[in-house]
Order: sequence, then structure tokens, then C-alpha cells
Amino acid sequence: MTNEKYQLILGSGSPRRKELIADLFLPFKVETSDIEEKSDFIQPKDVVMDLAKQKGIAVLAQTGFKNPFVLAADTIVVLDNTILGKPHTREKAKKMLESLSGRSHDVYTGVAFITKDHQKVFYEKTQVFFSDIPFQLLEHYLDTKDSLDKAGAYGIQKYSQGFIKSIEGSYSNVVGLPVYNVLRELKCFFEDKFNIQDESWRNYFA
Repeated sequence: MTNEKYQLILGSGSPRRKELIADLFLPFKVETSDIEEKSDFIQPKDVVMDLAKQKGIAVLAQTGFKNPFVLAADTIVVLDNTILGKPHTREKAKKMLESLSGRSHDVYTGVAFITKDHQKVFYEKTQVFFSDIPFQLLEHYLDTKDSLDKAGAYGIQKYSQGFIKSIEGSYSNVVGLPVYNVLRELKCFFEDKFNIQDESWRNYFA
């Protein structure tokens, strides 16, 4: 094993991602970047991977850690090939949720591992099925203001449970980080870099 261990950095200020990365049972710090979230790509999977990579590179450039391992992510909601961003106003949130009502849509999360000498980027997709959202339930949900800072105007983990009928794929991916896939890709990263075939890859983080 190399004598120089990695410092795992979550390149995101999202409290939801902070909770999810804790499920990896690895020591980590949080650092954010102020990049403009803009991509020249068109396909959803390419957009989220590009944005995650941009975030990771920006955090790597500014961190003061000696041997950083940045984990950055970006999540989008896609309906009919249209990316639904964060609404920021009640009116926009209402229109988004009405467009999602009674239909299925896709949630993509791109994840990037960025170190000084290596980059790895991948994505996960989950399909989410909404029931028809009753008017009164929609109004109650909008009153919580939970939708204002979330892609697609909803968060799966709390008040929206009354109209999310089912999902196909990773639940944590919809929250903001595909935990199982991240663990799998971390193991693959260390297998490729250091020829590790067991769980000892965890010892590379300090």
C-alpha cells in the first residue's frame, strides 16, 4: 500500500448528499465550488456527467488537502427529453408538478471521481412514476416550499410520498447519490489503480 492516503471530499453542499455519503462508512470532508452549472452537451446522461466532472475539477483546484479524492455529483429530472431544473418560485413549481402528474419521468445522477492523476465519471438513471396529484395535496405540498430548491420541483424523501406511486431503479439516486453504484465504482477504481481484490481499498482513505 502507498504511504500517502487519500482525503475524501464531497464536492457538494447538498445536505441530502452529505447524509448519503455517510452511508459509505468512510471519513470525508465537504467543499463546494461556485461554478456556473452549464453544459454544452444535450443528452441527459452526458449533461450530468459533464456537470459532475466540472464540479469535481473545480473543487480539486481549490482544496488545500495534500492528496484529495473529490467525489462530485449532479442530479437532473427529465420529462419528454426536457430537463426540469429547480423552479425557485411557487408558480414554476406548480407547473412542473402538474406536468409530472400521472406520468413517469427519469432521474439522472452523474458522479465524478477526481484526483490529481485520475478521473472517472459515470451515471445512474431511475424511473419515477407519479400518480395523478389531487389539487388539495398539490397545494399542501407547495405550501411546504420543499419543491423550490429541487430539480423537478420535488424531493422523494419527504412530503412527496403521497403522489409518488413507485420507482424503478435506485432510490438513493433520486435523492441525489446512487450509493450502491458509488461503492461499486470506488472498489473498481482501487482494483484498477492498485490491483486490490478485497475490501482493503477502504484503508486508502484517511
